[in-house]
Amino acid sequence: MATKYYVVWAGRETGIFTSWDHTKKQVDKFPQAKYKSFKTKAEAEAAFKRVPSYGGATQKKASTSPKAEKTSKTIDLSQYDVSIFTDGGCEPNPGKAGSGIAIYQSGELIELWYGLYNANGTNNSAELNALHQALLLADKAIKQSQSVQILSDSQYSINCITNWAYGWKAKGWKRQKAGDIKNLDIIQQAHELYDSIKEQLSIQHVSAHVGIEGNELADRMSIYAIDKKDSQFCRYQEPIVLSSILSLRAG
Repeated sequence: MATKYYVVWAGRETGIFTSWDHTKKQVDKFPQAKYKSFKTKAEAEAAFKRVPSYGGATQKKASTSPKAEKTSKTIDLSQYDVSIFTDGGCEPNPGKAGSGIAIYQSGELIELWYGLYNANGTNNSAELNALHQALLLADKAIKQSQSVQILSDSQYSINCITNWAYGWKAKGWKRQKAGDIKNLDIIQQAHELYDSIKEQLSIQHVSAHVGIEGNELADRMSIYAIDKKDSQFCRYQEPIVLSSILSLRAG
């Protein structure tokens, strides 16, 4: 029997899987689950990078938090003192994972960060790690009276931290009839920090791999982290030459 590839855009765990039993556990009774099977790995990988339309339900889900907003390809970064793009990568999923960040000051790129390599990570854990690091940076900037926005292409991470965590926390960090919460430790840390600064912070969802410079740079840093296998979160020390960085491996 030919192998099928199952793409899960919205579920308990997102990604590309080859086991229907595992996939079913991620989407069964999950609110507004979005998934589809494909005959080839290439088709699945291409589809996973796209947000399925399904009448726009997935996009609406990302905006359940009052601070979470959908953005277009053209983003005016000059509206904030600090803009932080985040991304996570995993090869395969589960597999070798890393996180990346691109930081802009008044619309100008100033820093790139990478790391948090995990030989047994997932795309979701990498995305959450990147968002947590962005929140740590945002906290410092806010304490310096700077306006901050965080831009992530992970609807799962945004929802975990800004939306679902409130319900999980109220129930003792448990899901009813849905098993344990994956990535709970990092979710708890990131949510606590988010909750303390949310009134001074904007978190926005951006589409992945559509040419948004900050998103593309954060993506390259997440894969650079996998290549470097650095478990620390490190500032990229090489000269920031856009053409060179964008020519690095993409996730």
